Amino acid sequence: MISGIVGTGSSIILIPVLAYAFGPKEAVPIMAIAAIMANLSRILAWWREIDWRAFAAYSIPGIPAAALGAMTLLALPARIIDIAIGVFIIAMIPVRRWMTAQNYQVTLVHLAIAGALIGYLTGIVVSTGPLNLPFFLSYGLVKGAFLATEAASSLGLYISKAITFRSFGALPLDIVTKGLIAGSAIMAGTFISKRAVARLDADSFRFILDGMMLICGLSMLWNAFITPA
Repeated sequence: MISGIVGTGSSIILIPVLAYAFGPKEAVPIMAIAAIMANLSRILAWWREIDWRAFAAYSIPGIPAAALGAMTLLALPARIIDIAIGVFIIAMIPVRRWMTAQNYQVTLVHLAIAGALIGYLTGIVVSTGPLNLPFFLSYGLVKGAFLATEAASSLGLYISKAITFRSFGALPLDIVTKGLIAGSAIMAGTFISKRAVARLDADSFRFILDGMMLICGLSMLWNAFITPA
């Protein structure tokens, strides 16, 4: 329900639970399947509000970049990446507010660049959803349009990541089943939260997103420093 309102956070919330229950090695591919279903549910809930130009600009470079990131997952220091992403997410809260005050608009070119960079990181770490927030918000999307467009853009990245995992034998049937169970629960929460999103005004929506970005950034820093290497 929380991720259905703010458009991200399901991975941040669920990955500690999945890692505790199944171990960190299984948690990442399980969450990859669940993330596909989470994004699919937001697309279905807000289908008519998708900005297809923004979706194409982000996804076309992002999908192959996600596959490349997944292939290099084992070779990169995940802890350093978690720290960098956590700091970036927190820093983007005042930057996004400054961009809004300056009426700075993200263009389709900016979305394409963000898609390539974030797509690569998506292949490496559990979740990069919070990184998308400032770009799609600064492009001018809010509420249903933001939720649907960000979800559609992220869906291709997670499918690319899952296919790559599958090609390396990291998605056996039991992992897929666990991912489908977790993803089904996320989908239900998304549709339950739709009415709450519809009642929010744009300013309140942005305020909630800033709070979620702060929590996500701190969570990634916590994970980087607390989780054993």
